[in-house]
Amino acid sequence: MLMHTGFLIHSAVEAWARETPDAPAMVFGGETQTYAELLAASQRLAAALLENGLQRSDRVGVFLRKGLDLGPAIYGALLAGGAFVPLDPAVPVERLEFMLRDGGIRHVVTSGAMRPTLARLAERMGDTTEAPILYGVDSVDGMVTVSSAEIAARDARDPGVWITDQDLAYLMYTSGSTGEPKAMMHSHRGSLSYARWGLQHVRLTPEDRVASHAPLHFDLSIFDFFSTAQAGGAVVLVPEAVTKFPASWTELVEKERISVVFTVPFTLIEMLERGALDQRDLSGLRWVLFGGEPFPPKHLRALMERLPHVRFTNVYGPAEAPSCTCHDVEPIAEGDDTPISIGTVSVGSDDLILDESDEPITDGAPGELCIRSTTLTLGYWNRPDLNERVFHRRPSFGPFPDVYFRTGDLVQRGEDGRLSFLGRKDRMIKTRGHRVELDEVESALASHPAVQEAAAYTEADGVGSRSILAAVTLANPDDAAITPATLRHHARAKLPPYAVPREIAIVAEFPRTTSGKIDRRALETDVPTP
Repeated sequence: MLMHTGFLIHSAVEAWARETPDAPAMVFGGETQTYAELLAASQRLAAALLENGLQRSDRVGVFLRKGLDLGPAIYGALLAGGAFVPLDPAVPVERLEFMLRDGGIRHVVTSGAMRPTLARLAERMGDTTEAPILYGVDSVDGMVTVSSAEIAARDARDPGVWITDQDLAYLMYTSGSTGEPKAMMHSHRGSLSYARWGLQHVRLTPEDRVASHAPLHFDLSIFDFFSTAQAGGAVVLVPEAVTKFPASWTELVEKERISVVFTVPFTLIEMLERGALDQRDLSGLRWVLFGGEPFPPKHLRALMERLPHVRFTNVYGPAEAPSCTCHDVEPIAEGDDTPISIGTVSVGSDDLILDESDEPITDGAPGELCIRSTTLTLGYWNRPDLNERVFHRRPSFGPFPDVYFRTGDLVQRGEDGRLSFLGRKDRMIKTRGHRVELDEVESALASHPAVQEAAAYTEADGVGSRSILAAVTLANPDDAAITPATLRHHARAKLPPYAVPREIAIVAEFPRTTSGKIDRRALETDVPTP
């Protein structure tokens, strides 16, 4: 196993471009981008960014669908000394505008395929100093653009920007309880620690072909890009259309001889049940990592039996402290429905379980998991109030306290030292691997002028994940123009697709607790009807 000692997250790409310039770095749609080509394209973009005023640690939005321009967008931003910010291509324009303004994002790498959304964004932002410069698109009315041809005309050379491993590498936006997204800050040091954990645990080599199944705005993708680059392997970008069809997905795994996959349990369950595994030669697949939510043991056991040559690892870690624990799954006995352990802390991490009084638990009782890790976020962008709440400080041997991240997850340590995940302490849920604050869903629905109150809740979807449901009361109960369909349309304009409730009930009144609050637990068991 080879590993380069560079202290920046993009150092490995530079090293492999020198040592194995013709080795595949990115693969998409039958086309291959070598390490030399990836570095050259990244350097040209870095030059364009710097010429247009990018400063150290400035944020660079990456607003792209899967394709060979994705790698240069990431590494170009990093080579220029900036921090990349994944922007979900399916996000409503209102949410996109918020992230650009909140993150102070003045540079966005994009493509002509995103022009319709960019045109609506230009209309919303108008001729303001906050409107970003767009790279990779020919023209968008009202926006300054730098075309792909202009970028390609620049020299491919080291931009010579000096940064340290403490500098910002990327921001990752996620759902926020106030109804607005919040962004986690990750440094080069933390990103590199995460990448090297993946390299070492999975024992990646230059021969590995790692699937990039998750979208860039999902933290699993950081393993795909950066751990693979540490090893000098190839990232196989999975087209978005393929991710929606299990048989097409397994066909791609076979065709591209993919050796490592990191995805969510839902994808693997679909792969098992509708992926035509009996028609596939997946002998090239050697390791499957999964995370984001619990994997029902019955489905995992069946998949392990279908793929007996593959190793399976349950990777736990919020996006604030990725891969802080993991568990290499052993064969599961028939009838054993014990939840899959999230294992023990990974190298470079330490855990602490706190009771309701914030005192450490040592007797195996349930409590909130707190994590101290080299992969830990620097904090939330522009949210000192939130940083104060989510970091737990304890006295240390030196003058500075140990700082732990409060995950909000309830766990219990077994006699073997392994951790069992028991559920969430707050109202953030995970659906098919995506984190969603139910408060944000309620805020989006409640913003409709006709809605008086909104409540979001979940139910099991039968494949190991949770579906989001919602109920609303109307200001005018007799308003026949307001239907569940109109409310879903309203929600789609404010929420990412995975956060839009599957069903919305219009109810006469909500069940209440004795304190007068909406009783959401009652909603989960008995949805009221008008």
